[in-house]
Amino acid sequence: MGVANKAWKYSGGVVVNSFGIFCNSSNNVNDKEKLKVQDQQQNWRLWFWPSNASTAASARRPKISWSVKVCGVMLFAVGLISLFTGHLASDLEWYSQRFGKRFPYHKELNGNGRTAIDIWKSKFSKFYYGCSERGRHFGPAIRERSSNGYLLIATSGGLNQQRTGITDAVVVARILNATLVVPELDHQSFWKDDSDFLNIFDVDWFISYLGKDITIVKRVPEKVMRSMEKPPYTMRVPRKSEPEYYLDQVLPILLRRRVVQLTKFDYRLANDLDEELQKLRCRVNYHALRFTKPIRNLGQKLVMRMRKMTKRFIAVHLRFEPDMLAFSGCYYGGGDKERYELGEIRKRWETLPELSPDEERTRGKCPLTPHEVGLMLRALGFRNDSYLYVASGEIYGGEETLRPLRELFPNFFTKEMLAGEELKPFLPFSSRLAAIDYIVCDESDVFVTNNNGNMAKILAGRRRYMGHKRTIRPNAKRLSALFKARDKMEWDTFAKKVKSCQRGFMGEPDEMKPGRGEFHEYPASCICQKPFNHSDVVKDEDGDWSLEDNSIASDAKSRYQTIRQGEGKSQELMKARIGEGPGSLAEESDHEDFLSD
Repeated sequence: MGVANKAWKYSGGVVVNSFGIFCNSSNNVNDKEKLKVQDQQQNWRLWFWPSNASTAASARRPKISWSVKVCGVMLFAVGLISLFTGHLASDLEWYSQRFGKRFPYHKELNGNGRTAIDIWKSKFSKFYYGCSERGRHFGPAIRERSSNGYLLIATSGGLNQQRTGITDAVVVARILNATLVVPELDHQSFWKDDSDFLNIFDVDWFISYLGKDITIVKRVPEKVMRSMEKPPYTMRVPRKSEPEYYLDQVLPILLRRRVVQLTKFDYRLANDLDEELQKLRCRVNYHALRFTKPIRNLGQKLVMRMRKMTKRFIAVHLRFEPDMLAFSGCYYGGGDKERYELGEIRKRWETLPELSPDEERTRGKCPLTPHEVGLMLRALGFRNDSYLYVASGEIYGGEETLRPLRELFPNFFTKEMLAGEELKPFLPFSSRLAAIDYIVCDESDVFVTNNNGNMAKILAGRRRYMGHKRTIRPNAKRLSALFKARDKMEWDTFAKKVKSCQRGFMGEPDEMKPGRGEFHEYPASCICQKPFNHSDVVKDEDGDWSLEDNSIASDAKSRYQTIRQGEGKSQELMKARIGEGPGSLAEESDHEDFLSD
């Protein structure tokens, strides 16, 4: 049976010809001739309804009124239009969000027709704000007497590496329903700083601010320590451990021993957590961890002294210490002297692999030199009369290494230059000095780093949380090739290529999709957006970006939209589960990471 016959069989004996004419399948020749004549006379019609020849066929099925037919056709048409326009609108919205926002400078073109970047301030920064409030279903803190035990934390690394450990320690205590003892800072690492928590952070503020989230005490009560048959159980958890690991492996021990200490606690909690736990991370990092009053006072004094000299300034965080350079395995142009000196330092770590300096630089693993940082900034458009605050430790090569950067930016300042005698009480303590640099870098108009260490990540995340202040991180992988070839091209060509390389590395709000990257650097769950149209954003008389219609800004507070991570993990993980025995506890040997701080 042919296709036409099958169609006839399942349509009640009625088929449609190429002109849309309904015909009876009878072999009556007269009917066919009549239809041909009618076809020739009315071939301009789209539809030609059947004559008496099709009455018998049409009588077998109920008649459908014209109104029903018209309604059906209209509904079908509306459905098609909705389907098409819905997909189109969705696609347009997606493209506008991804490309329109990623390259938001379409109204300001430079002489080459390329979009010009505002190097001092993001066009959209004021439309984003930090939001880390507790959710309605986030339960209150468990009281000390009702908790599952006491959690001791021994952090590791420099100031900012320890900061991540403290932040995650609070979240782990919440997961375990444990009472957190104020964390111990690292006194044994490369930094050799014997400062305690209370010397750097305001401990009373820390305890009170987080009082609704967890219970924190300064020490384990004496009566609890005397009642223990054994000393506190000490263990190290694997890096990036999921909440399930703590519930399955740590909680049973905590319930049996009452006190558990977690050692070398840095990056020991998974990056991707339930949204409420991510917001708790933000409350700890951006609010609860406040520096002591002496550190805050001196840091703010340095900021004010910079502001008296200039309306806006750049803070540059330089990691260029000899140990860090040796650990990186890179070559920085110092000849045989550099190779020998850094090679000798590198021998301290017997297990470090042999690395190719050229390959490491090509992969973007080498920190930029001070000279390269200066070239990048000048190429981006910062003038030589811009003011620089340079936050650094010991610079390998000393003033000779810094000279090219000073020549590019003569208005060059450090905490030593600005503070003078006021800095003396802090000089023996590297973490307290780092805290002062942290404050000035956080308050700067532009923050630039030559590395991807902990301070760079922590400050980048904080500046996003505080309104997406301009934060520039070098695209080292692409810039390395440019720096090698810079002597072979004109300055304008070099600058143009640097600007191209740095697109997506200038601290714009949507440079990273929510849920991607390290949470401490991209705290997407804690950043909310005020609704606005890109076309409504204009520059005011002072050169600042604002909404053309101020009513949009005033109404925005009631219509905030939270930028959420993809799929959060269920809060069921917070329910205490008791496993059978401690299971296997992973021990690992960690290198001291001098690319971190």
